[in-house]
Amino acid sequence: MTASTATVPETTTANQLEAILAAAHTASRIWGGWLPAERATALEAVADALDAAAGELVPTAMAETNLPEARLAGELKRTTFQLRLFAEVLREGGYLDARIDHPDPEWPMGAPRPDLRRVLEPVGPVLVFAASNFPFAFSVAGGDTASALAAGNAVVLKAHSGHLRLSAQTGEVVAAALAGAGAPEGIFAVVFGTDAGREALKDPRVKAAGFTGSIPGGRALFDIANARPEPIPFYGELGSNNPVFVTPAAAAQNGPEIVNGFVASFTAGAGQFCTKPGTLFVPAASGLTDALRQAALPAAAKLLNSRIQQGYQEVLGNLGANTRFSVLVQGPGPLADPPGPTLLLTTAADMLASPHELQQECFGPAAVVVEYDDASQLPQLAETFEGQLTATVFGTGTDDVADLVAVLVRKAGRVLWNQWPTGVSVTYAQQHGGPYPATTAAGSTSVGTAAIGRFLRPVAYQNFPQHLLPAALKEDNPLGIPRLVDGRRA
Repeated sequence: MTASTATVPETTTANQLEAILAAAHTASRIWGGWLPAERATALEAVADALDAAAGELVPTAMAETNLPEARLAGELKRTTFQLRLFAEVLREGGYLDARIDHPDPEWPMGAPRPDLRRVLEPVGPVLVFAASNFPFAFSVAGGDTASALAAGNAVVLKAHSGHLRLSAQTGEVVAAALAGAGAPEGIFAVVFGTDAGREALKDPRVKAAGFTGSIPGGRALFDIANARPEPIPFYGELGSNNPVFVTPAAAAQNGPEIVNGFVASFTAGAGQFCTKPGTLFVPAASGLTDALRQAALPAAAKLLNSRIQQGYQEVLGNLGANTRFSVLVQGPGPLADPPGPTLLLTTAADMLASPHELQQECFGPAAVVVEYDDASQLPQLAETFEGQLTATVFGTGTDDVADLVAVLVRKAGRVLWNQWPTGVSVTYAQQHGGPYPATTAAGSTSVGTAAIGRFLRPVAYQNFPQHLLPAALKEDNPLGIPRLVDGRRA
């Protein structure tokens, strides 16, 4: 199937959804019983199949999302990379957090310690809501799908309306690759339509959900997940302003680099990255504001789809009408389709007086510049922010910003020093999450290998015979994985 022949899939019916959920329920138990190395091989097969299908998938993505070929090709490589990285995690085995406490009649708490063995087990079928702004890496075969499959769970993927044809094509590639690797029927399926996603979230066979999208949409789904007779974990990434704080010393030492980096970062992907720096704090007397006023903005670029374009126009229109803002610099047609980039200007006093209004996330090529008078204001300004995915400090070795950093650590999941937040590396120590409303689960990440932990739960086996224990907990360690044995790494 090519981009020119792919058709928009029909909405999933109630009968179809029931069959999908029933199959996922059965398949999840079988898949969770596979050895980690066996699941690793299946994930690698999916990655290979997606790479092989790039010539068909990328043109469809270009047609549906307005994103350029080079960006999409790179994103597909990121997608297959993270599948292979999770395969490595499975083979290494440490993700299971296996712990063994042998019996100890002299245990100091006053009673003998029994034989206890603890390991992480799959939660069961996971519902994933695909994102619009990364049609590969946060969509059908994206990080939520990869981590849920790696953890040993079936995945039901609710396609995003912004790239339905691509979702269908990608889903076919993933399903076929899993089947070819011997995975049970029903281990992965794509559903279409808002009602199908909502009803799946309510279904008792679904045991967890992942979401990337807007605050209103994510909060509505989060409430559904928590209102169920059996509430389930809902890992939602909702919204983030990603503030950046520039110290006077950094402005004096690296002003031109900061200006150029900020313009490149807030307009990257037409401002449609969840880590876009939405607010930049600069010293009033530093000259950075004037430099930004003279900066060359990139040409207008089409947004992902008409719904995002409409939302951008509405939010930017509201911000522009706020008397606490003035226009610092603006490209041609700031509310046109495509929109030219916009920078708005305000003061620290106005930000402190009305933070909720002035910090509204504007998904697209717009950002806010805030002039402050003294660096002592920065911790107070940082306190005005809700939970964030990222927060950034541009400083020097002589800056005393410990108080500011202490605030940002409480506010954000990833704190950066002299680097821009756009660009989220898929690696072992990555944290892509943060306090609400950045996410609905501040203790989790949706990027990096730690993401697998969202779709696992701990189970302790007490006084069990060896033949009934999972392989990770058997005395002879047949998987050869790292374990904590009697409090020591083994």
